[in-house]
Amino acid sequence: MTGFAGPAELRQALEGQGHLVDEGLATALNLAVDLDMPLLLEGEPGVGKTGAATALARALGARLLRVQCYEGLGPEQALYEWNYQRQLLAIRLAESRADRLTDDRLFTEEFLEERPLLTALRHQPVEGGPGMPLLLIDEIDRADDEFEALLLEFLGERSISIPELGTISAAGPMVVVLTSNRTRELHDALRRRCLYHWIEFPPVEEVARILRHKVAGADEAFVAAAAETVRRVRALELEKPPGMAEAIDWVRVMRALGIDAVTPEGLARSVGALAKTPDDRAAVLAAAAGGGPT
Repeated sequence: MTGFAGPAELRQALEGQGHLVDEGLATALNLAVDLDMPLLLEGEPGVGKTGAATALARALGARLLRVQCYEGLGPEQALYEWNYQRQLLAIRLAESRADRLTDDRLFTEEFLEERPLLTALRHQPVEGGPGMPLLLIDEIDRADDEFEALLLEFLGERSISIPELGTISAAGPMVVVLTSNRTRELHDALRRRCLYHWIEFPPVEEVARILRHKVAGADEAFVAAAAETVRRVRALELEKPPGMAEAIDWVRVMRALGIDAVTPEGLARSVGALAKTPDDRAAVLAAAAGGGPT
């Protein structure tokens, strides 16, 4: 199902897409592809869950289909929806011809609008086009319990039941990745249907390696100092500790400001890239003034 010989080759392919992962995440992604099983990625915000899924889609040459979860998300946004305007127009046209449309003529493929989950199930590869779909269900913890329940048939059986049309099953293989920031606990029924991997915030050496990869031309000593500063900032009791996304943005901001060394003054000018609340900003600046993060 995949052109990768194993996790090591997949890891190399992701690096070619600009996304660095460790052996554990590469193994989890490789298993999700090879075994055709959904993968649930959890971790703190900013550790690269979404980035790993989108990089995997690029590495596979897959069609990326994304559902961004939020409170109130329902089947109309994620599974399918009936085009009521077209149905109403069809009814009026039929009435003008003294005809009457019954339900079996109204609820047909002609009036069905696919959403990402149904699109993933019905995807048919086209020569020269993208391969199998990769469905990203992003931040599932932001959705309601009801949406989780909607996913159970899809995740467990790779199918969707549409009352008017019956059960639609997957036309071929697909990769399914769910992400969660653990803002709430997910139900056991959903977890049982997925492979699971927790993404840790990387150690300081790996942070430096990622920064070197993401910020071209950055001085080695500067990158090492920045990685160590991020570690110290994360050790503070912050409301929103910076993730890798913030660390990368911070180094880019400092370079854009012409800052080539990590100093309290430089941190004060660029702190908005690391600290995202007033209290966190104050805590980082107070620690820097006292000889802390820098």
